Amino acid sequence: MFQKKVKITRINKKEKQEELDTVLIETPIDILVNSEALVNIICLNKDLKELAIGFLFSIGIINGIEDIDMIKIDNSKNQVQVELAEAVDFNLGIMKLTPISRVIDTTCGIPSPWRKLIKERLIEMDTILNLDKELTISSELIFSSMLEMQKNTLLFRETGGCHGAAIFDLNGSLITVKEDIGRHNTIDKVIGALLLKKENFDNKILTSTGRLTGDSVLKAIRAQIPIVSSLSAAVESGIRLAEAYGITLIGFARGKKMNIYTYPERIKL
Repeated sequence: MFQKKVKITRINKKEKQEELDTVLIETPIDILVNSEALVNIICLNKDLKELAIGFLFSIGIINGIEDIDMIKIDNSKNQVQVELAEAVDFNLGIMKLTPISRVIDTTCGIPSPWRKLIKERLIEMDTILNLDKELTISSELIFSSMLEMQKNTLLFRETGGCHGAAIFDLNGSLITVKEDIGRHNTIDKVIGALLLKKENFDNKILTSTGRLTGDSVLKAIRAQIPIVSSLSAAVESGIRLAEAYGITLIGFARGKKMNIYTYPERIKL
């Protein structure tokens, strides 16, 4: 259950009216890996398999769907249980932190311990700087992709209470779109969905409704997605990372306008 009807009093000009409105429900979900509680994520209780897979990929525990032997959703306990393949080395110093230090809420992105872990994984990746700088797409494809994402974020249209993210191919075809209360959760969900489809990331476009913070861009870097676009603004931490790792970062992509913060040569008029 991730939404419910509540009674509200709506004021419109000089009129006051009682009516029902749809609101979203935040749920704390525990992700267990090899029977150990890894993280508690405050999220929308929807697309939990994709969320867990995308999160485990983002922080570097898995490199692909083949690293997971089993994944099970237990809604009675608000848990996602994951068993890793034997070849995966699950030995994280972060497990020594207190459980409260491993909570991810819906406000400010991922806490410092997880951010540090992602950066460590990026340092280990030799190919992270090999994004194709010759790749180009039209600005019209960005505009049409943003519009298509908005059309398919139905919960936002109904409630106004969540973020959305989507992944498109270079022809502008929608591959997956997900919603969540946390903007970073939506990115994990679409990354997880693509991993389940066993698709490559380096020829895709990631779109989002949320701010392009360093936390969001780190996830795109880990997946090696070359173009990231949002309805909202980019902030300095996101721009700095995009510049360093070869990602074209686009903000305020609305109507026929956009701000390109890094690698504008990939976008043709």
